Amino acid sequence: MKNIGVLTSGGDSPGMNSAIRAVARTCAHYNLKCTGIIRGYQGLIENDTKVLYTRSVRGIINRGGTFLYSARSDEFKTEQGRKSAYDNLIKNNIDGLVVIGGDGSFTGGLKLIQEYDFPVIGIPGTIDNDLFGTSHTLGYDTALNTATEAIDKIRDTAISHHRLFLVEVMGRDAGFIALNTGLAIGAQEILIPEVNMSLDNLIDSLKRSKNAGKTSTIIVVAEGDKTGNNVFQLADTIETKLPKYEVRVSVLGHMQRGGSPSCFDRVLGTQMGITSVESLVNNEKGLMIGISNGKIAKTDLSKAIKGKTKINKELLRMSRIMNT
Repeated sequence: MKNIGVLTSGGDSPGMNSAIRAVARTCAHYNLKCTGIIRGYQGLIENDTKVLYTRSVRGIINRGGTFLYSARSDEFKTEQGRKSAYDNLIKNNIDGLVVIGGDGSFTGGLKLIQEYDFPVIGIPGTIDNDLFGTSHTLGYDTALNTATEAIDKIRDTAISHHRLFLVEVMGRDAGFIALNTGLAIGAQEILIPEVNMSLDNLIDSLKRSKNAGKTSTIIVVAEGDKTGNNVFQLADTIETKLPKYEVRVSVLGHMQRGGSPSCFDRVLGTQMGITSVESLVNNEKGLMIGISNGKIAKTDLSKAIKGKTKINKELLRMSRIMNT
């Protein structure tokens, strides 16, 4: 192992830059060359690369987004696209690859292993926290802090105007962000894909809240929740059934991906980046570098993608106790 490539793929997440920095500087520590691949798999197909030295990654640990940029590549989903990507790995004398991204990025890495027996190690970079084998994905902690801060500000307006706010956070398939931020800000209800609350139960909860004298309410909704067709339709339904409520919708959207990474994500990215390089040096491949009980853990990429992450439903029960 003389030259290790690193790329970021799919949606960006805070902490990716700390992982890139760690990969580059760990390579330097072990006298290895580090090749940064611009714009993920698409950049690999187009042979858009640059050598990363220790100075190349100076000043990026506190920056959100990804220093190497990211892109989704339909071309890489084809055999010819992957062949072009592999040819460029060989052309650049890259011996192993660190892929920072989510399940789609890991699926691409598995293809390189299966079709070309090329060494790949994955770092879970996604705010959704939906990969099996790690308690925290890179960027999840920062996204929680960002969402919590935003909803705290929305609450000020809700209280001032006696309004009900539906706040949609990211989580198309998993409710980790909604569940934890909902409990942190004292939401009246938390709507997540894993638990079907039902519209009737939601309306009953709001009626009880109104009867108890609450003048403002926050409901946190994961974008994948199916209580309504979407959060705006849900707001219309609530206003129809409960005309005394003045309902507003706030979609936090991509702001949850941005911003300076938290201390936790900077440290986590550094740990994951170092371990990924050392794993390749030790002839390991096909692994995701995660964290479990505060310690670095390694999981087969296939299990990380296919394994089922479980929401902590006990937090829902606690949330309801807090809003009795």
